[in-house]
Amino acid sequence: MIAQKTELSELEKERITKDFLPFIKYTAYRLSWRLPPELAVEDLVSVGIIGLLEALGRYREEEGKLTTFVEYRIKGAMLDELRNHSNVPKSVKKKADTIKRAFRDLERELGRVPEDEEVAESLSLSLDDYYEILRRAHGPITLRFQDFAERTHDEDGIDITECLADPNAKSPLEVLEVNSRNRELARLIDKLPEKERLVLSLYYWEELTMKEIGRVMSLSEGRVCQLHSQAVIKLKAKLNGCLSSWEV
Repeated sequence: MIAQKTELSELEKERITKDFLPFIKYTAYRLSWRLPPELAVEDLVSVGIIGLLEALGRYREEEGKLTTFVEYRIKGAMLDELRNHSNVPKSVKKKADTIKRAFRDLERELGRVPEDEEVAESLSLSLDDYYEILRRAHGPITLRFQDFAERTHDEDGIDITECLADPNAKSPLEVLEVNSRNRELARLIDKLPEKERLVLSLYYWEELTMKEIGRVMSLSEGRVCQLHSQAVIKLKAKLNGCLSSWEV
């Protein structure tokens, strides 16, 4: 049986847009610290409104609550816009990739998670230079919401990924692979140092800004950015290794 879309009148769409405008503005300002020079907060607000209207056109009742579905699409539209305007130099991206490879090699050699000092030394970098590369590469090293099996905080416990309408349904094997990768990601996060786990939790689950996380952990905003970048590089390095083994 084919799912039927919930048709909304123009008046209803206008009312819903008005209701969600505070959330759209709030989300845009929460992401404003990542804005490149050519974008302004107002641009993110416009993108959020477009994401809202697209979500209303795709929403089906069986996909869960309208609020959950729409909020997810608004955030996703803004994050996509930021990724499309990433202006980090290729040289910085290349250095970040070098750090990821060094991290993987050291982990295999040592049989444990290497310390920052060990990774920096293996690349003949000072610790300050190592952190500076992570800081500059921080912009593009982000995780999409769908990288995590996030669940909403309402009593129904709806999986956010279940709220996305997909006309091209995945096969059972593809669903199994995605679930396996999500479980692997959760396992890898559990192995991170405590501070890095806490930064990821506060940033992606509690949705605090870097400055807010710094206040919670009594750290500078710059140090929080370093911890976030380190954690993401470690996860990407480990996940890339897992993906290679799965593809064999």
